[in-house]
Amino acid sequence: MAPGDGIQIPSRLPLLLSHEGVLLPGSTVRFSVDSPRNMHLVSQRLLKGTSLKSTIIGVIPNTRDPEHDTDDLPTLHKIGTAGIAVQVVGSNWPKPHYTLLITGLCRFSVSSLLKGRPFVLAEVEQLDQLEHYTTPVTERATAKDGDLGELSNKFYQAAVQLLGMLDMSVPVVAKFRRLLDSLPRETLPDVVASMIRTSNKEKLQVLDALTLEERFKKALPMLTRQIEGLKLLQKTRKSSPENEKRVTNILRKGGVLPGRQLNLDEEDEDGDDTAVLEKKIHGAKMPDAAFKVCLKELKRLKKMPQSMPEFALTRNYLDLMVELPWSKSTKDCLDIQAARTLLDNDHYAMDKLKRRVLEYLAVRQLKTSLKGPILCFVGPPGVGKTSVGRSIARTLGREFHRIALGGVCDQSDIRGHRRTYVGSMPGRIINGLKTVAVNNPVFLLDEVDKLGKSLQGDPAAALLEVLDPEQNHSFTDHYLNVAFDLSQVLFIATANTTASIPPALLDRMEVLQVQGYTQEEKVEIAHRHLIPNQLEQHGLTPQQLHIPQDTTQDIISSYTREAGVRSLERKFGAICRAVAVKVAEGHRVTMTDASTAAGEERCLRELDDHTVTLNSMLSMAAPPEMPIVIDNVALKDILGLPLFEMEVSERLTLPGVAVGLAWTPLGGEILFVEASRMEGEGQLTLTGQLGDVMKESAHLAISWLRANAKTYQLTNMVGGPDPLEGTDIHLHFPAGAVTKDGPSAGVTIVTCLASLFSGRLVRSDVAMTGEITLRGLVLPVGGIKDKVLAAHRAGVKCVILPQRNKKDLEELPANVRADLDFVTAANLDEVLNAAFDGGFPGTASTHSQPQLTSKL
Repeated sequence: MAPGDGIQIPSRLPLLLSHEGVLLPGSTVRFSVDSPRNMHLVSQRLLKGTSLKSTIIGVIPNTRDPEHDTDDLPTLHKIGTAGIAVQVVGSNWPKPHYTLLITGLCRFSVSSLLKGRPFVLAEVEQLDQLEHYTTPVTERATAKDGDLGELSNKFYQAAVQLLGMLDMSVPVVAKFRRLLDSLPRETLPDVVASMIRTSNKEKLQVLDALTLEERFKKALPMLTRQIEGLKLLQKTRKSSPENEKRVTNILRKGGVLPGRQLNLDEEDEDGDDTAVLEKKIHGAKMPDAAFKVCLKELKRLKKMPQSMPEFALTRNYLDLMVELPWSKSTKDCLDIQAARTLLDNDHYAMDKLKRRVLEYLAVRQLKTSLKGPILCFVGPPGVGKTSVGRSIARTLGREFHRIALGGVCDQSDIRGHRRTYVGSMPGRIINGLKTVAVNNPVFLLDEVDKLGKSLQGDPAAALLEVLDPEQNHSFTDHYLNVAFDLSQVLFIATANTTASIPPALLDRMEVLQVQGYTQEEKVEIAHRHLIPNQLEQHGLTPQQLHIPQDTTQDIISSYTREAGVRSLERKFGAICRAVAVKVAEGHRVTMTDASTAAGEERCLRELDDHTVTLNSMLSMAAPPEMPIVIDNVALKDILGLPLFEMEVSERLTLPGVAVGLAWTPLGGEILFVEASRMEGEGQLTLTGQLGDVMKESAHLAISWLRANAKTYQLTNMVGGPDPLEGTDIHLHFPAGAVTKDGPSAGVTIVTCLASLFSGRLVRSDVAMTGEITLRGLVLPVGGIKDKVLAAHRAGVKCVILPQRNKKDLEELPANVRADLDFVTAANLDEVLNAAFDGGFPGTASTHSQPQLTSKL
């Protein structure tokens, strides 16, 4: 239905009060309806009407807000536009409202208001003549003479010129260009005035123009202004793209480009941004594949109206592409001596890690194109794995970025989301590169052993390409969908254990074990780093607090039992807080007391009133002497009673107890094994939350002892040759709340049961570890350094190890090797001989037995 095709509007029209836009005849405008009057108009007239006339309503400008219009008959504009509602859409979010799509038909004037509630109903008079125009404007303009013909011809030429300056590939521009040649002259000013971007005040002037000549005169300056503004903008864009946005703002403020530019051309509205974006794309120095993708997306963006949801997605994608550091990098600091000094100042011990970093620097100095290695620091918590990674970045002079992987269970966190999803975003690797803005940072992948797996994929598998030096030069994020070179990134992963890392991922990394600290190393770390750091955090100085090395040694041995130094630092924090209270009280008393004599007089008065001792009151009033020295008495007052004691000798007072060594992700631990027997039917009971491997070790120990009972003169409770005849054995591993598993307790179980069956005590200063076989061989185990350090912390003097683990003793600090005696055993005979004072009966006879040689 074309506007003005002989339609006669009703004499009574319901009025839609519009305070946001102006509807002109021949134009189609979308209105949002949420005021009470307009809501009733839609629900009672448009939604219930069945005829064509019931969908014709009057749209009239209203400068007052309908929400606050309480008059029954509001004051309205005298001229309005009759229109037909071609679409009605309702919604309840964020509040109930309707959206109407209305096409203007003709002008009308309000004769009188009939009612104002529930919606406005008025008596109207139709103003526009509803003739049936069939002659196009191009012919009628030349057919008539006079001023009106010149005005219409001039207006038509200006409209053609304006459309010629726009992009004809935009569908709405091409459609209006075809429509322009067939529009009647009478509708031309209204349609063009509604298409160009003008203010509501200017559209009201066109609406109030009742004669055609007056409409041409009102609309022609608006059209000319748009043309001149676009000319100036195009000229500025060619001469100086940098000033394009500034000129656009000036034109808008000056009224040449009022508000937005043109409804028809979304490119011109956002042309300044796309031009700057295009310049950034050319200056990003990205690879050819990524450059082609960006140009393709930019071309789509130029043709895309801003109202489309995909516009924002494409714009965000291009912004990310130009922000990525495709060719930006930092220059490595390759001074070996300076790097060695920096690492030594930041961290004490950790010789293996420091040596590996210096090796990387040396090779990088000889060959500049070295790919970034994939290092994995494995060790217990609190030993400084994360802080070493930060120090490595400082040593190299690179940017540092930490990515926490603990609990990540979605592969999209690594590879990113595809851009088909709502709210899609790149993965953490690409986001990290965007943050640091260089392509050769140090990435710390923290807690790589705590990755999860869910229905959204396996993030550990997604890391395979990231951490493969042979593949990560073309890492493809799902969001980017183009390859990015990660070969210059230095990846450092941290983990507490390698047991939970998939073998395929572990194979791509160079594992560096970070062992726990010895007591001497902890004392050195405490006085170099921990105590100064805690003093600074609590506002204290070395002149106010002094912690001797003997006190530090007591804290390490009696209040902490860990491989790292986190708990130790917390203990120093508790000491600093207690001292801070004393220092603050001393300042307060010094400020409030006028003199010492006045303070003593006050104390004496309180002594008489409250029966408080004079000495205690004087100690409260007098400021503490500086520095405050923490001794054993002060340590007990602040930290309480010692948490750990040297309990090894106290627990080995009965037969059937032995001390083993265990490895945990938190470091080495000592492990007690207890056994008892009672009359029964030869059953074996195991308690202490044991895993299958440790249960099998217990059965192996029982079988070996029964097979060699005569050799070692082992008997049961009734004196028989079989230790289990008429006897039940209960084997218990204390700390029953902790799950235990592994083969390294085999020699400890054998020693414990041998002590039980023989009635002899195991040496109280011996701890042992090793796997056993059914033939009595002792096999090597892992975690030797952690286990030996745990024995050293517990006060053990002798450690029994498998013979094939002798090479691992070289990793131990010299002071630990000097404090401990090591016995390396190849079979259980040697273990039993070293575990008991004076040897074990029968061990000498086994060596004289003939040994058979294999013929394989």
